[in-house]
Amino acid sequence: MTYLDNLLGGLCLQAPPISKPIKELLKEAASHLQGGFRRIFMAKTEKALGKGGQRRAEQELDWNRTTIRKGKRELESGQVQEDNFSTRGRKKAEEHLPNLLEDLQAIVKPSSQADPTFRTNQLYTPLTAKFVHECLIKQKGYTTELPSIRTVSTKLDQLNYHPQKVTKSKPIKKIKETDAIFKQVHKVNKQADETKGVLRLSMDAKAKVKIGPFSRGGKSRRGEKGADHDFEPEEVLTPWGIFLPAFDESFLYFSKSNVTADFMIDALEDLWTELKQRFNPNTLVLNLDNGPENNSHRTQFIKRIVTFAHRYLVNIRLAYYPPYHSKYNPIERLWGILENHWNGDILDSVDKALGLASTMTWSGIHPVVKLIDTQYDTGIILNKKVMATYESMIKRLPGLEKYFVDIPVTDSSILG
Repeated sequence: MTYLDNLLGGLCLQAPPISKPIKELLKEAASHLQGGFRRIFMAKTEKALGKGGQRRAEQELDWNRTTIRKGKRELESGQVQEDNFSTRGRKKAEEHLPNLLEDLQAIVKPSSQADPTFRTNQLYTPLTAKFVHECLIKQKGYTTELPSIRTVSTKLDQLNYHPQKVTKSKPIKKIKETDAIFKQVHKVNKQADETKGVLRLSMDAKAKVKIGPFSRGGKSRRGEKGADHDFEPEEVLTPWGIFLPAFDESFLYFSKSNVTADFMIDALEDLWTELKQRFNPNTLVLNLDNGPENNSHRTQFIKRIVTFAHRYLVNIRLAYYPPYHSKYNPIERLWGILENHWNGDILDSVDKALGLASTMTWSGIHPVVKLIDTQYDTGIILNKKVMATYESMIKRLPGLEKYFVDIPVTDSSILG
């Protein structure tokens, strides 16, 4: 017989009420037991208390009568019921709303931005949980089963979309067309993602990377030590990325030379064979920023992209993000991942840089990484007469001519 059984046997000899030390001891003993063991202990205690034991256990020990009765049945039958704690409690919202997370991403993703410092891989959104909650109702048709605004906020955090911290800073650089450009970009992207035969690509370059024994910040378990100064590097690599937002796939091209308009289109041509075989698109929508080498008035870029469209018989739409807002371009989200992935490592060779880049992941998918060895010259400019020929082959959106350019070459087109 255990000590607890001896204690319970002595209870029936005591007149009510139960003494304070015994009461505290019983409560503590019950708190250290779980499931069926706890219920049986409570049932034995109730039995030891004699007539009116359930009432006394409820009033003096704060025990639940239903739990005691269940324990009595288990004690009498000799079979302890197994507890299924996993079925208890409130279910996750996505269990009874299976499309919730996907719908949240569809609303927030177009307006999210990467960390402009690339110090974290977090995404930031200017949308509030309340606004997203309203969009779920208006855009996605949710009704009374929709979870609360607080739950929406929690789900956004789980999806790695975080609100931006309000800080004092310099005024945001903005041109008068910024809002109109964003509205049109979102319209073009949505239309591209929802139209069969249209493939959207996000393209941009990352800052140059010095190859050598240089410290890059971050931490390493190997305890590597870099040079105390970044002297003349052995090589300088510039990453250029092509990202497929609808498929979370990325293709990273590295150049030892200048990332010019020719380099960009050469990379696109290198990827085209795979895109043609897999998707067979009749239209490409290219999300770009207004960099000096790929803006819509860079004559060599327009020449190469028009030539590309006619050579491969594919319509092309150029959709540029507003000036000073390139961080909203989806490809920018990959650079934060890459920067954090190889920080703490010494990039002392080109092979090591390419190898580390190929081991990073976005949504569980590794990028395809290639090095282009071609040397590219800068400063190639078409004269006005030649440029006029290419201008006649493109269409610019009235009012936003610099930011939306169509190159139609086939009848099956979303352009217009």
